[in-house]
Parts: sequence; structure tokens; C-alpha cells
Amino acid sequence: MSTTVKRYGIAVGVDGSAASNAAVFWAAREGAMRNVPLSLVHMFKTFVPTFPQIPMPSGVAEWQEDDGRKVLEQAVKIAEDAVPTDRKIAITSEVKCSPPVPTLVDLSQEAEMVVVGSNGRGAVGRVLLGSVSSGVVRSAKCPVAVIRAEASFMPHSDQAPVLVGIDCSPASELALAVAFDEASFRGVELTAFHAWSDVAVYQIPWLDWKSEAEQSLAEYLAGWQERYPDVKVRRLLALDHPGRALIEESESAQLVVVGSHGRGALTGMLLGSVSNAVVHSVHTPVIVARSS
Repeated sequence: MSTTVKRYGIAVGVDGSAASNAAVFWAAREGAMRNVPLSLVHMFKTFVPTFPQIPMPSGVAEWQEDDGRKVLEQAVKIAEDAVPTDRKIAITSEVKCSPPVPTLVDLSQEAEMVVVGSNGRGAVGRVLLGSVSSGVVRSAKCPVAVIRAEASFMPHSDQAPVLVGIDCSPASELALAVAFDEASFRGVELTAFHAWSDVAVYQIPWLDWKSEAEQSLAEYLAGWQERYPDVKVRRLLALDHPGRALIEESESAQLVVVGSHGRGALTGMLLGSVSNAVVHSVHTPVIVARSS
């Protein structure tokens, strides 16, 4: 991630849901840790009648804006309470009459990170990723953190490691940059996890494959460890489906970082199958590493 503080610092999409409140709390602590400002944004779409003959009720837009301001007031309080008194950061809030996904994607061009709740007030099921978070993860121009409502109550200590999934693709490089940054700021260990499930691998004895893979992974990480000498790295290999393996390993991590797509992705606009599985299934905070 860039060392230059961008206009919006850490931008958070706010809607007053439990997941949104957890996202605000997490983002405030992230901002305090990095000493960057926090931008809270509530968006609403103008009410459109289903049938042309039914006029829009008067005052709907004003009610939506007023509701948004109340939601933001609560969010500001959550953010302020999340940050220690000796590490206060600048917090701004804004109500926008615009669709959430394009608005947050636009903000991502001038933000260090965008943070969203896994689902909003309109979510049908808590297990599903909401349309806003899903859309932002797929199109943002900076890393996106997805936070579930239960993240605030997870038992992981502040000393739990940061987990990053890598496959040696260009997207992996970006994920490593974010993960090393996060581990360094937190002062915790980084677990670099590489899982392989290609059919060809099963034709190679496990011990032979593991020995060769360990050496390759060590060489791949060497340059990063030189840049972050304060970060202890644990290298972990598994002969398993990457998504399933990462989900299982995430149970002992405080944060999971994945690339937006892997070796098999056709275009950077697509969310890879592994990152998609992790974002939908992991209960700890997840950062999807994206760039412009």
C-alpha cells in the first residue's frame, strides 16, 4: 500500500447495520494504527415509484437524508469509542444521494482502503455477501476490507497472526504487500500460506513436492522479508483446495489477506474462485488486495 496519505484515508460505507457498525469499529482502529484519517460515507438512492401513476411521496428524499445523518452520527460515535484517547484521528462523515457501489468505487481511487460490512440492512441471509460489498470487492481501485458483524466478537487475540494466501501470481505480490504492511503495523507474525490442488501434483510424491515447494516459497518470500525484517514469517504448505484450506486456517488468524484473482483469472475485473470463497465464508476480517 502507498505510504502517501490519500484524500479519503480509509473510506467506510455506512448503513447502520450490524456489519456496518463492525466495519466502522475495525476501520477506526485501522486508521489509528496507520495514523490516517477516516471517511464515513452513507449513500442512498432516490426513491423511484414502481408504477408511473403513483407519485413519489413528498419528503421522502428529506427523510432519507435525515436518516443518513442519524446513521452517521452513530457511526462517528462508534469510531471515536474504538480509538484510544492518545491515538485520535480525523473523522469526517458525508451523506451522498448516489448508488453505493459506483460511489465507493469512485472513492477508492483516492483512498488507501475501502471498508464495507459483509451485508447491509437489506441482506436476506447473513451467510451471503451483500450486493454492495460484492460489487465493491470486484471493482475497487484499492484494497477492500470486508467485515462481518460477528468480527467484533471473535475470540482472536491481538497477537494472532495475519494470514495471506499466495500462489506466486502478480495478484499474490499485491496481497503480500498488504499482508506484510498489516503484520508490521500490528507487530504480529505473518503466515504465508500456499495450497496446491492441481491434478499434476498428485503424480509427484508428497515429500518430493513439499521439499521443492518449500524451497520455492522461501525464495519467493526472501525479498519481502528483507524489506520487513520486523515481521516473523511462518511458511505453510498444503496439498488441498486453496479456498478450503485458507478458510480452515483463518480460524486461528486475526486477519486474512487474499489477491483479487489468481493464476486462473481471465481479467483483473473478476474475483477469483479462491478469494470469492474466502470472502463469502471466513468470519474474521478479510482484505482483498486490489490496485488501480
